[in-house]
Amino acid sequence: MDEDTEDWETQLQANRNEKDRFFSEHRQSPIPPEERDDFDGLSYFDPDPDYRVEATVTVHETPESVDLETSDDRTVRYLHVATLSFDLDGESRDLHAFRQAADESRTLFVPFRDKTTGQQSYDGGRYMELEPDRDLSDGDEITLDFNLAYSPFCAYSDTFSCPLPPESNWLETAVTAGERTD
Repeated sequence: MDEDTEDWETQLQANRNEKDRFFSEHRQSPIPPEERDDFDGLSYFDPDPDYRVEATVTVHETPESVDLETSDDRTVRYLHVATLSFDLDGESRDLHAFRQAADESRTLFVPFRDKTTGQQSYDGGRYMELEPDRDLSDGDEITLDFNLAYSPFCAYSDTFSCPLPPESNWLETAVTAGERTD
């Protein structure tokens, strides 16, 4: 394993440890308080650098409004601000990136489903959040690290309402990276 991969894996493990600590101890944890004593950490697929890919960005200067269905049968409005194009498992793929209208940050919300959804991962799909360090332009490259894919809070408690990935973000491959369910 080269040094960059080793550093990446060490950082990924630190990220997972911090998240487990939050879930077990923090008052805003999605784990119900009565279940936290028995909580011994989230389940993850093994780190796999093959699921860390470069995506080419297409920015939508006039973002389309999209109503995403939620886990509690409501809808929430997002803006489709960018399309991310990348290769995974030998195929070219796209994911749509969203932002809520009032959100002034650069954070991109990327909900997705894949062939593990409902089997090895949460049946409502998983999320990634990308935080570019500057405004993106057409043709820019951004790293998609599926090892950071996570289940929304509604996977742990019905008290949360979570956006569901739109059909445009259903990947026709198994993404065996990130959080999993057991």
